Amino acid sequence: MAREKKRRSNGRRSPLAAAALIGAGLMITGAVYAGASAAFAATDTQTAASSTLTVEDGEKLFQANCATCHGLDMQGTANGPSLYGVGELAVEFQMSTGRMPLQMQGPQAPQKHPQFTEDQILAVSSYVQSVAPGPTFPSDETLDGKGDVAHGAELFRVNCAMCHNVAAAGGALTEGKYAPALTETSALHIYAAMVTGPQNMPVFGDMNLSDEDKRDIISALLFQQQSVQIGGFSLGSLGPVSEGLFVWIFGIGALVAITVWITAKSN
Repeated sequence: MAREKKRRSNGRRSPLAAAALIGAGLMITGAVYAGASAAFAATDTQTAASSTLTVEDGEKLFQANCATCHGLDMQGTANGPSLYGVGELAVEFQMSTGRMPLQMQGPQAPQKHPQFTEDQILAVSSYVQSVAPGPTFPSDETLDGKGDVAHGAELFRVNCAMCHNVAAAGGALTEGKYAPALTETSALHIYAAMVTGPQNMPVFGDMNLSDEDKRDIISALLFQQQSVQIGGFSLGSLGPVSEGLFVWIFGIGALVAITVWITAKSN
């Protein structure tokens, strides 16, 4: 009788092996793709950060985003004022604070997150300055915050506190308008507001406040922004009025509530 040859048994693969192999392949592919995407993104970011836009780029941005209201030649329309004489400082202020482009008509343009990058804003500002020159950027010394703080605080109280509040906390005006708080405003934008007079702000020219006076006001506001509040809650930094009101409402109110509670419990 012929001897039956033994067959070599073929090992069976687990049904999960194929799924594991596919999963591993997908993970490796995803990791490679993510790494490549991050590398390309880093390259693009560096290129964008290092690039400098020209006046011609600013003209294109203006025509695409601003000309609808201000006109192609900046003469103004029924929906927006003329830009002749406003200068680059006003444009930088309005666009960097997000007030422009304006989303809708109202009593006042609200401050919001800017829609353009710093390079784009400077390009549009340069274009406006080349066509309709006006106030330009100040020297670094004006914005350094090293002026006379005491004199600046006095000038602020005389010229600005009636709208912005003595603590620079802002305040309400008529017809739904308001003076914004200056507690986080940069030195450049404080100067720009004094020179260009946005919204309801009056223009403080050199006949009203010299550059040295403006430097002192900026120094006083920067000092106030950086100062540490002593004694707990600032209560708007309004002094004894707000503090007395706080004590009257919460202090006296708490005593009355405790008295009523004790009386009711004893009865």
